[in-house]
Amino acid sequence: MTTVFRNFIAGEFVNPAKAAPNLNPSNTNEVVGEYAQGSVEDLKAAVAAAKEAFPAWSRSNPQLRYDVLMKASNEVMARKEELGALLSREEGKTLPEGIGEATRAGQILSFFAGEALRLNGELVNSIRPGVGIEITREAVGVVGMITPWNFPIAIPAWKLAPALAYGNTVVIKPADLVPGSAWALVDILNRAGLPKGVLNIVMGRGSVVGQAMLEHPDVAAISFTGSVATGRKVAAACVASTPMKKVQLEMGGKNPLVVLDDADLATAVECAANGAFFSTGQRCTASSRLIVTEGIHDRFVDALTERMKGLVVDDAMKAGTHIGPVVDESQLGQDEKYIAIGRDEGAKLHWGGERLNRDNPGFYLQPALFTEVTNSMRIAREEIFGPVAAVVRAKNYDEALAIANDTEFGLSAGICTTSLKYASHFKRNSEAGMVMVNLPTAGVDYHVPFGGRKGSSYGPREQGAYAREFYTTVKTAYTLA
Repeated sequence: MTTVFRNFIAGEFVNPAKAAPNLNPSNTNEVVGEYAQGSVEDLKAAVAAAKEAFPAWSRSNPQLRYDVLMKASNEVMARKEELGALLSREEGKTLPEGIGEATRAGQILSFFAGEALRLNGELVNSIRPGVGIEITREAVGVVGMITPWNFPIAIPAWKLAPALAYGNTVVIKPADLVPGSAWALVDILNRAGLPKGVLNIVMGRGSVVGQAMLEHPDVAAISFTGSVATGRKVAAACVASTPMKKVQLEMGGKNPLVVLDDADLATAVECAANGAFFSTGQRCTASSRLIVTEGIHDRFVDALTERMKGLVVDDAMKAGTHIGPVVDESQLGQDEKYIAIGRDEGAKLHWGGERLNRDNPGFYLQPALFTEVTNSMRIAREEIFGPVAAVVRAKNYDEALAIANDTEFGLSAGICTTSLKYASHFKRNSEAGMVMVNLPTAGVDYHVPFGGRKGSSYGPREQGAYAREFYTTVKTAYTLA
């Protein structure tokens, strides 16, 4: 019989009224597991448990929080191959990518274990004689987390680790499509020594569990990663709630990679192939717009096409696979819809874009490259979230920069050039939260801030020491000596 993975509430596994299968997108005949479908009542019970646990946990010894996070980190690192395989089976990343993501989760836990000991404050002299001022940071309260399907262990880790390090209690709702990795991470953290009620997981539909989380008055803050449309609804709900909730949103991207005439061609091609097509293009930091100046345009397109022809699309668990399947039928349909839109708009489907058959039934798509694209086309403006890239021709650097910034998004941007002048100018003038020079637009270290501008992000940054801006609140206290 298939194992049913239950919600974890108030230190206990709770039998669900119903469960749903977690399917392997590389082989839809394989059920990874049956995972609970939580209810509104489950969510309310989890919030109540987190609220009850908050006073003691928020005032706990930082050594305890360090010990829990380090123990969890050590287990994740010891089991990274197993956790990576689970991730690849449920989400479709290649096995090396899955193991890499599990490793990153372990590194994040380790980093924030240290942050638990580094949280400090300030002593400030008042302008009034005999008055002292202390500025300290305190935990926010019960934090609700809604995580996406494309990074099923790394994103839960980079939300959970700082929340717990700074003394918050948590209710997390992972993406309904890929609950397994988040469930495994929560299980590891709880067995690492978290007191009852500090960390709870309620799996299920966003329209049920997520909505109940947004409406619950005892949830003090919401950290959300997902689509722009849903993010706007989350923000509106947080502002409308009583009391208002603190909110952090990480949403979409339409990230440009600028390739200048003076770029090293091999470097540029590798940056484009990695950024646009690896992880099946299912990254908010993917290079979906390749903005190429005229002098290198044709050589770049030819070289990138040859690189694409060598990419192996197959089962995520197979050795030698470069690109796994799309996550599910719905996302595959969206990718194919945008390929049709690109053709209808007058762009040229230069290579790829075909649905593929492999040994097992799955959601396989050949990476697609469009040329003769203008920045006004939908395929250059809307996030596709698949292995589809659009090449936009630019006359020179100035036009390339203008095109790169002409978007409602502002998450990540890259440039390939051997010119220090253009690299420096691009870093300063790119309207993105993260800028890469001669590197793929996807790929950020775990100890530095992650986030963007415009429609890509809202609220404080995630990751690194900057995470404290969201997971803590500042208190100013005066004392008359």
